[in-house]
Amino acid sequence: MSKNYKAKILLVDDDTDILEFLSYNLKKENYKVYTAENGEEAIEKSLKHNPDLILLDVMMPKKDGMDVCKELRANPKLDDIIICFLTARNEDYSQIVGFEAGADDYVAKPIKPSVLIKRIEALLKRKTRKQEPENKVFISGDLKIDFEARVVFVGKKEILLPKKEFKLLKLLVSQPGKVFTRDEIYSKVWGNDVIVGDRTIDVHIKKLREKIGNDYITTIKAVGYKLNAE
Repeated sequence: MSKNYKAKILLVDDDTDILEFLSYNLKKENYKVYTAENGEEAIEKSLKHNPDLILLDVMMPKKDGMDVCKELRANPKLDDIIICFLTARNEDYSQIVGFEAGADDYVAKPIKPSVLIKRIEALLKRKTRKQEPENKVFISGDLKIDFEARVVFVGKKEILLPKKEFKLLKLLVSQPGKVFTRDEIYSKVWGNDVIVGDRTIDVHIKKLREKIGNDYITTIKAVGYKLNAE
């Protein structure tokens, strides 16, 4: 790929009009664009081109978007690709299933190109931050976290967090804006072999909010949590 392109994007949709429309607008923004019209073709082109981001329709022939997403996430060579679902379905259930399948974001049709471009830029920035070496200190607004000292400051006030609360906060901070599902949080904070109650995460989030403020952590209903950062 020419270094003059911003990033490689794979568009996957069985509607050729949508593919043509989105391709045109993304190419105008200097993205390298590949297209696929079904799930099987999406897998093939992902393996061939290793895109930075996939815009993936949910309802498709041969293999739907959910299955494609799960298959990509199961492949170590492709599991870091950003996946953003495109769908005409707005109900909460679709979004929940999408995030559980491993999606990074969700855009409802009809799609406004200007909004989609901004969403893509934000997702690519998130990927860049993820690839950078972990910072020893995180700062956002009044919140400051020193990972080496395991100390949190809100303004000038020092907050001492128990081990699990600090580990949970560190996970959310690792990718600001990313929605961490409850299963991800259980796995990465408590471990798959540890059995905890259904309310465990909620209780820890509540305690964190009491200590650092309510503005930093957002609840995504029936899915999980994300960190808001400046």
